[in-house]
Amino acid sequence: MGLTLFTSCLNAEGKDKEDRKENATKITILQTADIHGQLDAHPELFWENEEIVFKERGGLAHIQTLFEEERAKNPNTIILDGGDLIQGSGYAALSEGKIFPDIIKNMDYDLIVPGNWEVVYGKQVMMDVLQGFETPVIVQNMFHDKDQKELFPPYWTKEIEGVKLGFIGINDPDVPVRQNPIFSEGIGFSGLEDGVEEVIQKVKNEEKVDALFLVTHFGIFKQVELANSQIAKDVDYIFGNDTHERVREPIQGKYAKVTEPGAFGSFVGKLDLYFKDGEIVDQKYELMEVDPERYPAAPEIAELVKKAKAPYEEYLETVVGYTETPLYRYLTVENPMDNMITDAARWKTGADISISNGFRFGNPIVPENGEAAPITRANLWNLLPVNEKVKTGKASGKQIKNWLENEMHNAFAQNSIERFGGWLVRFSGMEVDFDSQNEKGERIQSVTVNGAEMQEDEYYTISACVRPGDPIDNLCRMSNVKDVEVKDYTIHEVVEEYLQKHSPVSPKLDGRAYCEYLGEKSFSTVPGTDYEFQ
Repeated sequence: MGLTLFTSCLNAEGKDKEDRKENATKITILQTADIHGQLDAHPELFWENEEIVFKERGGLAHIQTLFEEERAKNPNTIILDGGDLIQGSGYAALSEGKIFPDIIKNMDYDLIVPGNWEVVYGKQVMMDVLQGFETPVIVQNMFHDKDQKELFPPYWTKEIEGVKLGFIGINDPDVPVRQNPIFSEGIGFSGLEDGVEEVIQKVKNEEKVDALFLVTHFGIFKQVELANSQIAKDVDYIFGNDTHERVREPIQGKYAKVTEPGAFGSFVGKLDLYFKDGEIVDQKYELMEVDPERYPAAPEIAELVKKAKAPYEEYLETVVGYTETPLYRYLTVENPMDNMITDAARWKTGADISISNGFRFGNPIVPENGEAAPITRANLWNLLPVNEKVKTGKASGKQIKNWLENEMHNAFAQNSIERFGGWLVRFSGMEVDFDSQNEKGERIQSVTVNGAEMQEDEYYTISACVRPGDPIDNLCRMSNVKDVEVKDYTIHEVVEEYLQKHSPVSPKLDGRAYCEYLGEKSFSTVPGTDYEFQ
């Protein structure tokens, strides 16, 4: 094809697209997710040119300015949040989420879906907080245990200039396993096989919507799997949440497209849809960064945030230590932040091995201008979103290896539907080489404890945190642990004491968990897609 003909074809294609958009109804949908109680702008980690860099992002007052600008551009704008909003910071924890209704009901949200962490303060507090938003809350698969009645409506519809949109909310059915079991007492959950398809058909056929969206909170892997499932044949988009992935181009499944807009209020997903005669004739997606310099704080929300923080600020902003190296937690295998926490626990307990969950959150703490960065109690809550007592016990080498294999499968299963959410468990006192590409039960290459090869019939002392609701002999999902003892101190107290004695600390990646295939700095992948974390 000659250059002139090729250029003519491109021009014709562009003209055809513009013709389709002419006189079309433009509807914009903005999505936040996994804000995790973050009220203010904060350092955010980016992976650029094979290097980690940090930039200031987020903040509810800055998000509100973005909302206002986008709604001014297009009054036909719907704004939704996909869950994990009221937990993850010290301000959230100490108020049990009760600081949020006054803020959220004064923001421009149209729709809220609860996430897996919304249950953290118990059922009644969750209900009170979410109802206090005075914004529609939807979820298809959460029920009152006693009578199986829905906690909230399963779906929401909105008509704009003759275009009718339908949204169905779905939370993670594994909440009672992923979170401390006591958190979700009194709440029942159902899976995708229990009524989801029926609700989709009801919204599509009885409500007669022109476009149908699922707002799901169970992770990118399962969301992509759902987009390829017959269940989603009438779904246009899956607005995904939970795994904090930054989807910059929607992932195309067999039936639906999947988005996920990062976390901590650092990003807002923006989808522009153009409708003619009830059909989508064009669409455009963008992952917007909430840059505080680009979006100055909205005064009303800034004042509400200031008021919300006031009762807790003196305590939470107290400096408890310093770090000379950046503390972050975005890598799938090993992170400086977790190395510091597990080192502190092993120092305090004297255990052979200290373990911690592979949490997906915790804002970076970044030294600047060659000076050590302060670590505050607010930072500790970002790193450790629940402050439980420390628990110790003994397990055999065989038990520990079996547990590790299971944890590896949860994080790296090739069949993404078998992934559990979160990354590889963290530890101190143990070094593990593994191959993430091997089959279940065959990933471990070697394990050493205190420099010696782990023996299957030898017992090792372990420390972890209490998970209320778990059996007493269970440590971090490891069952049948012997000689269990619950200490009289919490993990926050341990880290504070450690920092007082060892600051400034300098945690780094030291190879305590390593997989050659993944390398030292590995971010999430989504099997079967070209998704890359940036």
